[in-house]
Parts: sequence; C-alpha cells; structure tokens
Amino acid sequence: MDRIAIDNRWVSHKWQPAGILPDDGTREASEVISDRPELTQLLFPGFALHMFADEAEGYYLNVSSPEPRVFVMWRIKDDTLESALDYAAPYALTLSYNEAARWMDAQEKVDTVQMPTEMLAVLSDWVRDNYKPPEKKQRIRPKSFESKEGRYKSGMS
Repeated sequence: MDRIAIDNRWVSHKWQPAGILPDDGTREASEVISDRPELTQLLFPGFALHMFADEAEGYYLNVSSPEPRVFVMWRIKDDTLESALDYAAPYALTLSYNEAARWMDAQEKVDTVQMPTEMLAVLSDWVRDNYKPPEKKQRIRPKSFESKEGRYKSGMS
C-alpha cells in the first residue's frame, strides 16, 4: 500500500494499493519498505487467491478485458495503541469482476492493480477449462409486437 503526500488543505495524504508481489513465505507481518515524506510504502504478506467455480463468469470478464486486474479491498486501520499513525491495509483480493462489484455495492473501498503475467496465464488456463458461457435462450416476442394478421391468427380479435 502506498501513502502518497498530496497538496490539499483538508488532507495531507491518500492511500492506494501499489501492486502485488509473489509471497515467498519469509515475511510473517506487515512492514514498512519505504518511508520518505512524499511516499510511504507498506508491505502486507500472507494473502492467497483462490478460484471458485461460481465466480467463473467474473474471472472470464477479467481475462477478456483489455487490461486484466487484481481487485484489492482495503480499509483504514486505527491501531492507536500500536502507533500514532493510522494506515490503510488490504483486507481481501479477488480476480473476479463480479465479486469486486459486490464489494463496491457494499460500500467497500476497492482499487485495482496490474495483474502479474504469471497470474494472468494461470487464470486464463483456469477460465478456459472451467468457464461455460450461458446458453442463449430464444426470446419470446410479446404478442403486441406481432403484426395484426399474426395476432388474429392466434385467436385474438
């Protein structure tokens, strides 16, 4: 997560996800990886991405978009007992457009970061093997759209 200094009379900074890195398992807790007046970067290890069959359409929408993204739900933490600084922390990650939309509908903060190439390859393979587009159903035209002759033939007078 990035804490970026901004020139604004009401707020001094803004938070945003910076990106995702593969978790090598060597870090157990969050840590500050850069701390300058204009930019503070925090690293939060331990997140896992799982794919679920009922989210296949959301993954398909992501893979088929011009720029596939990882969706990051994040929240402001107020750990005043631990430090004098409030900070933003990621809460959950998803690759599904649909799940991210549900989070936003619930008024959660959701931003996107670029999907790493290796992750895109795995997701693309999963979507190819698991996503089945819904069958297109024949739409039944309402009688009001038929010509007068067609309505009379069907018994209407």
